[in-house]
Amino acid sequence: MIYTTNAVEAVHRQFRKLTKTKGAFPNENSLLKLLYAGILNDTRKWSMPIPNWSLALSQLAIYFEGRLDRVLDI
Repeated sequence: MIYTTNAVEAVHRQFRKLTKTKGAFPNENSLLKLLYAGILNDTRKWSMPIPNWSLALSQLAIYFEGRLDRVLDI
């Protein structure tokens, strides 16, 4: 959960950076386009793997036996 919270906060920080210099937006679509373009630019930075993901995934596979088989090659 900590990693998820940090990721969400990082996205919010990027949104604030994009929107704080703008006074107003003519409509909602212009805001959404700006945020979408900002997310596309920032996804290049999100290449860091999740630490201990294989351990977490194996524990989830044990706990939720049979549920992950369909979507993962376990």
